[in-house]
Amino acid sequence: MGYAPQATIDHAALRHNLKCARKAANGRKIWAVIKADGYGHGMLRTARTLKEADGFAVARLDEAMRLRGEVVAHPILVMGGCYTQADLHTASIARLELALHDVQQVRLLQEMEPPQQPLTIWLKVDTGMHRLGFNHEAIHSTAELLSKSPAVAQLNLMTHLANADDRNDPATHAQCELFESIEHTRFSHYSIANSAGLLGWPASLSNWVRPGIMLYGASPFFDTRASDQGLLPVMTLHSRVIAVRHCRNGEKVGYGGSYICPEAMTVAVIAIGYGDGYPRHAPTGTPVLVGGQRLPLIGRVSMDMICVDARVLPTIQMGDEVVLWGKGLPVEEIAEQAGTIAYELLCGVKQRVAFIDQNEDEEG
Repeated sequence: MGYAPQATIDHAALRHNLKCARKAANGRKIWAVIKADGYGHGMLRTARTLKEADGFAVARLDEAMRLRGEVVAHPILVMGGCYTQADLHTASIARLELALHDVQQVRLLQEMEPPQQPLTIWLKVDTGMHRLGFNHEAIHSTAELLSKSPAVAQLNLMTHLANADDRNDPATHAQCELFESIEHTRFSHYSIANSAGLLGWPASLSNWVRPGIMLYGASPFFDTRASDQGLLPVMTLHSRVIAVRHCRNGEKVGYGGSYICPEAMTVAVIAIGYGDGYPRHAPTGTPVLVGGQRLPLIGRVSMDMICVDARVLPTIQMGDEVVLWGKGLPVEEIAEQAGTIAYELLCGVKQRVAFIDQNEDEEG
């Protein structure tokens, strides 16, 4: 409505990125990770477009139940697992697969009355992340306990990579080697690779992979852009110019007057701010695109507005469309300027931003 910010979701780009993941997986099965509301893109809309994935992975039970409530027939993996008996029964009825990472979760399964639908469990081993998971020394005894539980239909093994975004860091090789050293006879399936593992670490390609950020068209590596991996941006965040000001030399712009005009200059005001999810700490110089021309942010980001230096675009006028990130302006670049990562920007787009679906049909 009006000149409010919008986020265009390109479903053709989403399908393209899944094809890239499928090619890199080289025959392995794919969990499409759609947690955190599809990394800010909308969980249900991304699930519908990523229907060629072999399964969907989410972080929490409520996310999984929303998916199942939409009659999603795919396997669904809850990577955080369950923490109460009631949640275990809910997961069983909904035919969810569960990650298990803590001894208390083992006890819950042991105490569970035999469900009509026994659970597929992904036992999580800590190979170096030191966040969630069992020490590798405890895997055998834990697997033995779970194999005796009537609540467990199948045992699988997984881990999570801590440093895979840096292809020069030897920690990933060490994690993969530790994972492979575990006796696998008790387990049916295995999963190591996230997006970075899938694209950069062949040793992490076990029979299930878990691409996340790459599906949305952002690079999983700290030193590259999505285009370097052949990926396409799925979200383009855009808004419009709502005012064009002609400021004098020495005039201060925005809260705190942190930007002082070095000469008489044109300043454009754009309808976007931290209230919409644009990063408040984006510094002066952070680019936006207007008519294909890069214009630098000046002064502080406000709740509803930003200002940009429009001296190089004398034809700028109210109503001109502005791209904040997406097609033509990588989200990774804006994240670098703001001292954060693309994940946070994509996940941080607020509800008051209108979402527009593009190319939903297969031929799009």
